[in-house]
Amino acid sequence: MLAQTHSASVVGIEAVPVEVEVDSSYGETKIIVVGLPDTAVKESKDRVLTALTNSAFRFPMGRTTINLAPADIRKEGPSFDLPIALGILAATEQIEPTDLTGVSVVGELALTGAVRPVKGVLSIALRARQQGKRALLVPAENAAEAAVVRGLDVIPIRNLQEAAFWLEGKVVIEPLLIDHDALFTTPPTDELDLADVKGQEGAKRALEIAAAGGHNLLLIGPPGTGKSMLARRIPTILPPLTLEEALETTKVHSILGLVTPAHPLIVRRPFRTPHHTVSDAGLLGGNANPTPGEISLAHNGVLFLDELPEFKRSVLETLRQPLEEGRVTISRAAGTMTFPAQFMMVAAMNPSPDGKMPHESRSSPREIATYLGRISGPLLDRIDLHVEVPAVKFSDLGQARPGEASALIRARVVAARERQRVRFTGRPVTCNARMGPRELRQFVVLDESTMAMLKVAMTDMNLSARAYDRILKMARTIADLEACEAVRAEHVGEAIQYRQLDRQLWG
Repeated sequence: MLAQTHSASVVGIEAVPVEVEVDSSYGETKIIVVGLPDTAVKESKDRVLTALTNSAFRFPMGRTTINLAPADIRKEGPSFDLPIALGILAATEQIEPTDLTGVSVVGELALTGAVRPVKGVLSIALRARQQGKRALLVPAENAAEAAVVRGLDVIPIRNLQEAAFWLEGKVVIEPLLIDHDALFTTPPTDELDLADVKGQEGAKRALEIAAAGGHNLLLIGPPGTGKSMLARRIPTILPPLTLEEALETTKVHSILGLVTPAHPLIVRRPFRTPHHTVSDAGLLGGNANPTPGEISLAHNGVLFLDELPEFKRSVLETLRQPLEEGRVTISRAAGTMTFPAQFMMVAAMNPSPDGKMPHESRSSPREIATYLGRISGPLLDRIDLHVEVPAVKFSDLGQARPGEASALIRARVVAARERQRVRFTGRPVTCNARMGPRELRQFVVLDESTMAMLKVAMTDMNLSARAYDRILKMARTIADLEACEAVRAEHVGEAIQYRQLDRQLWG
């Protein structure tokens, strides 16, 4: 007898529908799995057969052929165990399911018949809803993750018997429901706040501008001035994720198995801090079967690179394309994958090998030049704000009054982002930093005097065309923070200041 169940395979961060066809016929007792399975899928027959017998079902006699269609897509991982087992039960007439076409199934089987969690369930749930499936059978530990997708009955399954009896209608399992509003109103677990940072008002202003427009930021200063402390508080002033952004971000984390039942949806903007020994595959993603890297895990959030010159130059250079395009494409023998990578890059570094400013450093000019030379000009050009973080004065350290709280700064950032959302309605632009040439021409119009000032700055500082665009984008953000529709000279002047430090250090 022939039976068919429905599942999905994750390719990149998207799920591809897979039909599991099971045919049971007379002949030598043998199980054959076809359809371009990997090693984990080939081994599933041993797990499935043992799980069937330990769940009080009959061992399938005769020749059993299992086809995973379409056959031109490689099937990876143990997530096909449960749909294969249910297909065998249906093909051998051990169960009489009421409806297999409207149900998608995913799950790994233990030898006892228990159902174990798998990766990429959110992508599979989104694909099942797109296909018009009425229900999705998933491991109980993955149910909360899948339930964030509205319009789909998510049935938590604990063992093979439970899944088989549910398909026959012998048991009733209520679909898991998730309160999206409760997820987004969950208070943050940390207590970080910019009010904890003493002094550094200039750096805080730069953080506010960067957060308001999604701009990249470089903090330069001696050790102990609060660079890392400032950077780690950037998420406290970023606008909240929308539901669409939360789903995009969670999909990436789900592929790597980083979503937990306690936090089925990522509702806080991610903050990733890879160590400076990270490889290009760890940062961008890759390996034999391409998987997302740190920059994709930072999608819709912040990628913080502390001690920037300590990273391998070859690794840093790979950031140039993702910073421009907001995505990363990885080509391997197994295929070509594209992962999302729209993130704010925040970097921190010392101005010289011994940490002091060049005019105070004991390092030789050659040593300083070699140290700074680890960061290329094209990469620096892609960082919008270059900010000096000087040593904190004792008068600032000793003051009892805290600085401005993150909540107040965040309110201004959210208001600025809302103006951008309204401005870019109907366009594939999420913030000022993502504006293209067309948006710049339309939304950043300068008068003659402001244009003349910008021309002088461009000539004196020898800025590139890319720097010109980024100055205009920053000026637009500064104007949005002031609720000003027109971009004025003072906005452009402040934006130009954030492009001066690299000229002083790198020449």
